Amino acid sequence: MENLSNYFGRNIKDKRILITGGTTGIGKAIADLLVSLEARVFIFGRDIEDFTKTFDEIKSKYPNSRLHGFTADVTKKEDLKKVFEVVDKEFGGLDILINNAALPASALMKVQQDDLQYILDTNISGYLAFAQEAVSRMSAEKSGHIINIGSMSAETNEPTSTVYVATKAAIRGFSSALRKEVNSMGIKVSLIEPGAVTSDMQPGTKAEHQEKIEKMEMLEAEDIAMSVLFTLSQPKRCDIVTMQIRPLLQLI
Repeated sequence: MENLSNYFGRNIKDKRILITGGTTGIGKAIADLLVSLEARVFIFGRDIEDFTKTFDEIKSKYPNSRLHGFTADVTKKEDLKKVFEVVDKEFGGLDILINNAALPASALMKVQQDDLQYILDTNISGYLAFAQEAVSRMSAEKSGHIINIGSMSAETNEPTSTVYVATKAAIRGFSSALRKEVNSMGIKVSLIEPGAVTSDMQPGTKAEHQEKIEKMEMLEAEDIAMSVLFTLSQPKRCDIVTMQIRPLLQLI
């Protein structure tokens, strides 16, 4: 067995990585970790304040990092085009896509029709559109890795989050089928399904989240980032298809 310090992160340095929703929560934690391992990372999010804060924080920690990004919305075709134009110009291709941008959603009868369509466009169509663009680039090199961040909601089927459940169940099915579609192209597809993770999507205050973390009822975003790192660190022959991460005392 090789030295573990060489094992983890060996497939990260100099890799060209795009993270959707990379400015807050899980996406931000993933970006921070992969930048620290000398990856070339592009992040974006909808909110200018969140983007600026995250971009500046990471650049201040790693002044020589190759971090790129701007504000963009996964539901807008013009933003999708702009993102990949910059990816092509700055990176000359793409090695890894982290599909992470998503919105919370409640029970069906509590969601307005206008909001419903936007949630579906973000949580489902956004994943498909970015994966399609990624595969078109990865297939030319017969190599690549797409990680879809899902949710244990696809399994627990909570009645208080019916719409969110629907979107994450869709991502579970999409990930499975996409892997079969692109596997012969040398492209890996992995689905990571966290349980409760502290983020803006979770109800409650930061203090309440911290209390749940201490009680081992909630994960930190960094826990999911480490799971992404483990998934990406595998040799070419090893394909982690699905990973579920739950807080120790979240009994689901």
